[in-house]
Amino acid sequence: MKKVILFLCQGVEEYEASVFTDALGWTTTYGLEPIELVTVGLRSKVKCAWNFTIEPECQLSEIDINDFDALAIPGGMSRAGFYEDAYDERLLSLIRDFDSQDKLIASVCVGALPIAKSGVLNGRNGTTYHLSEKRQTQMKEMGVNIIQQPIVIDKNIITSRSPSAAMDVAFAVVEKLTSTANLNRIKEGMGFIEKS
Repeated sequence: MKKVILFLCQGVEEYEASVFTDALGWTTTYGLEPIELVTVGLRSKVKCAWNFTIEPECQLSEIDINDFDALAIPGGMSRAGFYEDAYDERLLSLIRDFDSQDKLIASVCVGALPIAKSGVLNGRNGTTYHLSEKRQTQMKEMGVNIIQQPIVIDKNIITSRSPSAAMDVAFAVVEKLTSTANLNRIKEGMGFIEKS
């Protein structure tokens, strides 16, 4: 069974995290190939962007990263402290480690910024939040070729530019880790497509 780290930074946007728990969760009850999702953070409690608290299952120091096949990083709000964890060297090191092994790394919205800051997107294509030039300028200054599309896939790295792309990013993770048949099966179960 494939395993995914859902990395929860302080100030994470709840919706952007929830799409991964939902889509990957459906693989375990309705899918053809289950994927295990483990919520991980740098702290025992993460205060989210919209003022509720999540308790990650594990802190990063408690897991063996070699047991995992992919990393998902939802975005968050700077006013809620997102970049405190997003730019922490422990996360940046995790990103570099996964990229060096060509493991899948997926992000939603500004979840792309720690990927860029880690250096693994230098000279590669990506995107991030698009309604503020500030975030795309930051990524460009980190060496990323900004592509104006909702989702950008460059080899093993998926970036996206807004919360509206979140579910499609989660679906891409399911498909890349398992199969199109598995993705279509869970989309049927979730009501995104009609049963064939």
